[in-house]
Amino acid sequence: MNHDRPFIARLNWYWIFQLTGWGFLPLFAIAMGAMRSSGLIWVMWWGAGSGIVISGVWRQLLKRRTLNGQRISWKLVLCGVLALGVIHTFVQYLGFLMFTPSHMMKGYSWLPSALLSWWAIYLVWNIFYMAVLSLRRANRAEAESLRLEVAAKDAELRALQAQVNPHFFFNSMNSVRALIYEEPDAAALMIDQLASVMRYALQSGHHDTVPLSAEIEVVQAYLAIEKIRFEERMRVSVEIGVGLEQVRIPPMSLQTLVENAVKYGVETSATGSEIRIRAQRMDDGAVHIEIANPGAIVPFANSTKVGLVNTRKRLALALGANAQLDLSENSGWVRATLTLPEAA
Repeated sequence: MNHDRPFIARLNWYWIFQLTGWGFLPLFAIAMGAMRSSGLIWVMWWGAGSGIVISGVWRQLLKRRTLNGQRISWKLVLCGVLALGVIHTFVQYLGFLMFTPSHMMKGYSWLPSALLSWWAIYLVWNIFYMAVLSLRRANRAEAESLRLEVAAKDAELRALQAQVNPHFFFNSMNSVRALIYEEPDAAALMIDQLASVMRYALQSGHHDTVPLSAEIEVVQAYLAIEKIRFEERMRVSVEIGVGLEQVRIPPMSLQTLVENAVKYGVETSATGSEIRIRAQRMDDGAVHIEIANPGAIVPFANSTKVGLVNTRKRLALALGANAQLDLSENSGWVRATLTLPEAA
């Protein structure tokens, strides 16, 4: 038994309702004073016990039909109700013969009312049972739908993350190639830094989100790679608000934005450029992470568009619709701002 499930979910509700429902009939008759002899009381309990057995056998037949992939139609249920009512009427007649033979009525005038009574009882039993089955199937279908939705979301997130890593590594390898003949020592240092970034990318790819501190660490390793290329042309400042180190963000999302800032800020400027990374918690509890560099928004290449779209999708999948990425230009600065919900 799975003790992690709630107690109410571990109860066998079929037997609770079965015993309660069939036990109600004789108890109600006794409480109303309808049964004045012990023989008639035994007949009522005989009928209740027979009902438990007969309806239990009928339930097993329905379950076997379901397990075999066969449909339970209302035509079948109605035929079953008619058969069950006849069987129970006969069994109840045997009860009268055993416990109260002196109370047996002459003739068959009692038969129509007895049949109608048991047909009505079994009709209610089957309606209730089919309703519970339908509700259970609906709950299972909903649970399966949620499971498939989560699986699809996870697969999409993994696919998007798989798109990020090759894009970054190809750019980094181009940087290594540019140095390997001119500055072998710098190229070797760049390869060491690249190995650190690659290790992080492979490990973080198994998670939907990572702490901001881990992402900042890999960003700094990436910037160390680019620092070898650009030297004094690239100036970086990092400012992380107190208590934000454990804020969760999609892996490699911050690195993608920093890479864009290097490519369209530092690389395109003859004199170099500054990159500012700042994280702060706003008054409404949301966290803003901003990557800014001097310049203007220009029509980006398709690869960059893919990177930004990719990051937006991964934010939504990992953190919900309230997580956003905005790109803006203000006072000569291009700002990429990640807005994370308060729960982040």
